[in-house]
Amino acid sequence: MPSFDFASKVDLQTLDNAINTVSKEITNRFDFKGSPVVIDLNKKEYKVNLEADSEMKLNQIIDVMISRSMKQGLAAEIYDLSKEPYQSGKVVKKEVPVRNGIQQDDAKKIVKLIKDSGLKVQVAIMDDIIRVTGKKIDDLQDVIHASKGWNVGIALQQTNMKS
Repeated sequence: MPSFDFASKVDLQTLDNAINTVSKEITNRFDFKGSPVVIDLNKKEYKVNLEADSEMKLNQIIDVMISRSMKQGLAAEIYDLSKEPYQSGKVVKKEVPVRNGIQQDDAKKIVKLIKDSGLKVQVAIMDDIIRVTGKKIDDLQDVIHASKGWNVGIALQQTNMKS
């Protein structure tokens, strides 16, 4: 039977390239001259550590980070911006986790969206991927087409298509 997987993977090298591009751009900007700015990617924990001397500059760094990541082919949803920045001495710090893989609660939302669509497919959660199988490949293509309109808050890729 035809099948495919929904995944949410982040290529570490592409992410590293995007963060390096952000770091170079910020150090060359006139409004950041002489400001203490730290943009650091923790590759083991998939976190980006940001430091700036004001919350406004921190928000500018985040905007540049999202736009450069999108130019590198990464979705803006990979960054979890829910944590609030905190003051540490004279600088404002923010830890931005990078979402890699589908969490169980997000997987359940996606399964519910697929089941509510009324298509004749079977859905299975397998660790951090979701496998969708159906009798006809057209049903799978309908699921892929429907997934474009979902707003689940994570970057979804369709992988491992088998017919």
